[in-house]
Amino acid sequence: MKKHFVVCLLVVMVVLSAVAAQAQKSKGNGYACQTPNPESLCSGAITCGSASAPCTVSIKKDGNGASVTADASGAKANKLFCVKAGTKMNFEAKSKNTGFVLDFGPKTPFDKEDSIVGGSNKPDSATAKNPGCYRFSAGACVSGAIYGMCGSQMVEMVVTK
Repeated sequence: MKKHFVVCLLVVMVVLSAVAAQAQKSKGNGYACQTPNPESLCSGAITCGSASAPCTVSIKKDGNGASVTADASGAKANKLFCVKAGTKMNFEAKSKNTGFVLDFGPKTPFDKEDSIVGGSNKPDSATAKNPGCYRFSAGACVSGAIYGMCGSQMVEMVVTK
């Protein structure tokens, strides 16, 4: 009797796992950069800067991770934001004793190939040059903290033409 119960329980768990996996697959992955046309997600509310005004992006250590927020009116922390090609981007940490690194991997949207590296006393800047959708890693660290001094987050940015 116990054997049948265990077998039935295992079958139910396998079926529930399969249903959950299918539901997750049908919802999509939630990444803007994997949609057919990520540029269509760009609205004025999440578009930062212009050819004549820079886009400022704030990076900070937040809880267990990092927080990246563009200065667009509708931009939210760690959510998709957009810039037009030719826009100068300023990256800064407003919190004291905070350093950051933004790593775009081998395909960079900027006029330079290096990672964006800076801190509260050393902002960094680059000009968005290459249209496309970019998913990047943002890391932030607070010096002098003992526990949880660094955190990271994946963020997406679209450079439009």
